[in-house]
Order: sequence, then structure tokens, then C-alpha cells
Amino acid sequence: MRHIQLGIPFWPGEQKQAWLIEARIDFQSFNEPVLANMMLPDNPPGFTLLNEVAASPGYGFAIIEHDGQRRGEWSKNNAAGLQTLYYKAQLIPDANKVDMTESPRPIARQVLWSDAETTAATDIIDQARSKSSTPESLTRELLRLLRNPEPGQNTALLLTNHSTAEALDKLLNQAGIPTRLSVGLYLEDARRRQGLTPMIEIFTEGRWLVFDPQTGFQGLPENLLLWQRGGESLLDVVGGRNSRVSFSMIEQTLPSLKLAQSQFAGQGLAWLGVHSLPIEEQSMFKLLFLLPLGAMVVVFMRIIIGLKTSGTFMPILIALAFLQTSLGLGLISFISIVAMGLVIRTWLSRLNLLLVSRIATLVVLVVFLVSMLSLVGYQLGFSTGMTITFFPMIIIAWTIERMSILWEEEGPKQVVVQGGGSLLVAVFAYLIMQLPLFGHLTFNFPELNLIILAIIMLMGQYTGYKLSELRRFRAMLEQP
Repeated sequence: MRHIQLGIPFWPGEQKQAWLIEARIDFQSFNEPVLANMMLPDNPPGFTLLNEVAASPGYGFAIIEHDGQRRGEWSKNNAAGLQTLYYKAQLIPDANKVDMTESPRPIARQVLWSDAETTAATDIIDQARSKSSTPESLTRELLRLLRNPEPGQNTALLLTNHSTAEALDKLLNQAGIPTRLSVGLYLEDARRRQGLTPMIEIFTEGRWLVFDPQTGFQGLPENLLLWQRGGESLLDVVGGRNSRVSFSMIEQTLPSLKLAQSQFAGQGLAWLGVHSLPIEEQSMFKLLFLLPLGAMVVVFMRIIIGLKTSGTFMPILIALAFLQTSLGLGLISFISIVAMGLVIRTWLSRLNLLLVSRIATLVVLVVFLVSMLSLVGYQLGFSTGMTITFFPMIIIAWTIERMSILWEEEGPKQVVVQGGGSLLVAVFAYLIMQLPLFGHLTFNFPELNLIILAIIMLMGQYTGYKLSELRRFRAMLEQP
């Protein structure tokens, strides 16, 4: 649902195509108030409007919706000389936005011709109807007649005073087919000073169909942006003369995740995500959502593989520390701190301190050890030296205490086995948690942690042999 409703991609680093379109309005003004308004794209089929902005110094700007049409309005109390206004829109292709239905059904407009044009139009419509059976086929036949390189007398008469689009619009309305004149912009990368192309839309079977009068093409091309669909004129300027509008465009490649966040902010399931939180808290949750993944690795390595670790979930915290430092630096720092801590713990045992006091003392000493390593790393030129402070102090202090007791009770071998097992599990957890795919999925689709929870619970019910125990019972398999 997050992917469908909010457009959040499943894969990190996905890119989407976007178009940045700039409309430029030029006109002359002569020391008088100016009011200019232009039709703006309104939910165009095949595209989603991401953002829009007007850049015209000295002018007030507002977007006005009137009679179902969006128009941008520029105003200035007094202007003189050549005036230039800019409107920029960023759109992304959206193949799902092809719905061009409308309710209620529009009706055909009344058409006014001259006497001669009325006779010619009637003959053309009768000729086209004899070879068509649907509104679409009638439109195609009329276009064929109008675009004929050697037009007949009737066609030539209509095209004398009308463009192909205007003649087709009137002929279709006379034939009882509702239409509307639209203009579209063909998108080509890095094009400048482009004009709009007139289009004809016919209404049939509850939807609008687009025809290009210049090419006769039926349908909406992928690279055509319908800038204006019916309505009033494209551009009106009061207080100016010789107005014209041109378009420039450039194709962009933008990260899909950022587009989804800006496009669907506050919609649908967006409020359930963490993207609305401050950046500082988002960074915290990005690490926090990786904890279940590390927990699953620990459960697998202990229950299924059978590795021994010093503590149950200490490897997860070590893996998180590796994410903040680096694997090589993290291993060196952890081993150094624990080794020096064991030496200090041996000295503390001679003081016969109580457990609580001994642990608190270790915490203070571990802080000094970490600080010392950070300063030494900085002096040696390691830029990541200060990140050693991300190691969990309390956990390291408790680990030193447990390993010291283990050394006294079971010997150094078990210290190496359990300490090495903890580091091995931490390394495996780090290698999985640092993958961009898992970081992307757990942060943007936190519900996936419920699947990890189910896997952990399933492994928790396993009571069979661990893989490490198969070597112990290998002799049983060799008996006859």
C-alpha cells in the first residue's frame, strides 16, 4: 500500500524521469497598469504536476480557478517597455493518469458558417459519413479530406478562412459530435522557444479522444503534454501589446524516493511513516529499524548454527557501532578496549570491590579508554577516530566483567570462544545491516519488521540439533 499509494520505490537509488517546463511571456507596455493571465496545466492526462512557481520581479502573482480552469495572473501597477514574465512547472510522467472521462455528457455546439461554407460543410460531412460508422471513424475521414494534398473545392473553401483544427472542430459539431479545442506541448529534451500544437478532442462513449489535426494521429502520445483543454484563450494581456508566449523544456532525472516524499506528503499512509519527523529523529529511527534485522541474525547464529556469544544481544549493539565507524576500525577499537579492560579488571579484583562498585568503576575507566583511543586516532590522522565514541559504554563494561569472571572460572579458552563468537556474529549482522537494500526497506517500509518478528518466533520453536553439534555426534552416524 505504501508503494501504490505513496509511490515509495522498493529498490534504493531508483530514478524517475521529470520535465522542467518554462513558459515565457513577452509583451510591450506603455506606462499603464498591467494585468496578464495565462492558462495553466490542470491535471493533464499522462502527467502529474509536482510543483510550479512564477518568477517575475516586480509583479504580483496568483493562481486563480474559475469555471473549472486554472489560470496564472500577473499584475503590476505601472509598467513600461518590454516586459517578460516566467512560469515554471515540474511534471513527472504518470502512465496511470489516462482517465479522460467527464460527467455530465457535453453537447455539440451550434456552428455558424457563411452560406457557401454551410453548403460545403454539409457535402463534406455527407461524404465522410458514407465511409464511417462511429464518431472516431468520422473524425478520421474528415481529417483525411482536410489533409488531402489535393483538396476538393468544398475543402479548399473551408480552409481558406479556417485552420485545419478550426474547420475540423466546426464540422464535428455540425455532425452532432461534442468537441473541444486543446493545445499541447510536445516534450523534447533541451528545446527552446517552442510553440503549442493545436489538438482536437472528441467526446464519445463517455470519454475524450485526442486527435492531432496536423498528423491525423489518434490518441495521446507519451511525449505530449495537454497544456490547455478547451476554455478561454491561452493568454490575455490588459495594458500590453504584441504579447506572445514560448516554451522551453529540459528533461531531468530525480530520485524516486524524494519525488514520492514531496508529492504525497500528508496524504494516505504518509502520516504513519517517519518521514514527517525532524531529520534528527529520522536518523535515529533509521538505525533503530535495523535492530530487528540484527536480532534475527543473532537468533539464527545461536539457535540454528550454535555459536556461543558473550551476552545475548551484545553483538547487535556492536554491529550498530560498526555502522557508525567502519568494520576495520570498529574491530580494532573493540578488541583494544576489551583487552585493556581485562587488564584493568585483573587489577581491580585485588581491591575486593562489590559487584556494583566494580561495574561502575569499569564504566568510568572504559570512558577514559575510549577517549584516549579517539585522541590517539585523531593525532594519527584517522578522520573516523572520534566515531569510536558510538560504542555502548555500559555493554562494553559489562562484557569486560563477564569475560573476566569467565577467565577465572573456565579459563582463557572460553573467553576466546565466546568473545570470538560475539565478534563473528556482530560482523555477520553488520554485513547484512549495512546493505543499502535492507536499510531502504526497513526505514521506508517499517511494517516489514513484522515479517522479521515472525521468522524470529519460528526459529524460537526449533528444538533440533544445532549445526555445530553435528560434529559432536558424527561418531553415532559412523556406527554400524
